[in-house]
Amino acid sequence: MDLEAFRWLLTSDGARLLEAAAAAVAADEDPLATQTRLRRGADPAHVAAALTQATLRVRAREKFGELADRMYFTPDGLEQATRHRVATHRASRLVAASASTLVDLGCGIGGDLLAASRAGLTAAGVDLDPVRVAVAQANLDALGLPGAVQVADATTLDTSPFDVAFADPARRTARGRTFDVDGWTPPWPFVERLLTRDSCVKVAPGVPHELVPDGVEAEWVSDHGEVKEAALWSGRLATTARRATVIGEGGLATLTDEDDPGAPVGAVGAFLYEPDGAVIRAGLVTAVAAGVDGRLVDEHIAYVASDSSYRTPFARGYQVLEELPYREKALRAALRERRIGRLTIKKRGVDVVPDQLRKRLDLAGDQEGTIVLTRAAGRGIALLVRPF
Repeated sequence: MDLEAFRWLLTSDGARLLEAAAAAVAADEDPLATQTRLRRGADPAHVAAALTQATLRVRAREKFGELADRMYFTPDGLEQATRHRVATHRASRLVAASASTLVDLGCGIGGDLLAASRAGLTAAGVDLDPVRVAVAQANLDALGLPGAVQVADATTLDTSPFDVAFADPARRTARGRTFDVDGWTPPWPFVERLLTRDSCVKVAPGVPHELVPDGVEAEWVSDHGEVKEAALWSGRLATTARRATVIGEGGLATLTDEDDPGAPVGAVGAFLYEPDGAVIRAGLVTAVAAGVDGRLVDEHIAYVASDSSYRTPFARGYQVLEELPYREKALRAALRERRIGRLTIKKRGVDVVPDQLRKRLDLAGDQEGTIVLTRAAGRGIALLVRPF
């Protein structure tokens, strides 16, 4: 995005053009016709910038809700930005730890910076990209929040004046997303140095446990069932070794390694539980098993069996109706006998592609069903279940 065109959008004329572009996008007008119409009264570069913003605001509602309609974005900045609910959770943790000032190293379009400011922290952000800095400042202004943003190299800053340093290293290169920590910007050695003080670093959810330094807390967060990221907490902000936090319609719940006494492996019972992705990433499946008075169906598979029915924010629950044949031909016959035509297939620990299996089963009944394909006691099993 062109910096000059973006700054023009912040003028009164730019605001009017953006409003017109947003109306056209909301009405699902033909993009080419919209461009032609808007260019009659505005510069093509300004029209392109306005239409880009209008389109990004629609996409951003998933992350930022109603705030998105007042915010500004860049395509890559929106993709990398933290979901507002997750950023709000992090900011709440900082407030609970009595932090009052924060520096956001690589603030992007300002997702975490906004949450920190809304929580009452004195927040400052830096980024190497002048466009992202301009967008982050515009977002603070648009939401009426205090805060300062400037262009700077995060690796050269003295962060000691701030209570907490926050960083969200970019995990993309010219070739796309990278899972190599040395390819991050800033790279992993910078993160390691940052983690020697009170800090929080946003990382990919696939971060290996062995990469987490001693004394640093790793927290995996899911938002309505989606695990998008993890965070490393250091210094006085670290309160445990591993934590799973789930955010859902009922609010927020958290589980730590201190809640994990372990669990045995045993037979499938009357109920089956599928742990949330954050729980699985954090290695806390046995903590869920303990919480539902249950056991693992297999020591290497993240399904929990129990003889009791529980409501837990950390897992999806299923009543086990019956065990069906695991072999495909016999499974097809059993499902047809039960007149199941609409089939949900859950699987874990078995080499099955649900869409391909569903097509091969070729079901046409008038009933709906859910099956779980997994392994127990070293053998493949198929369970007919009912979610609850």
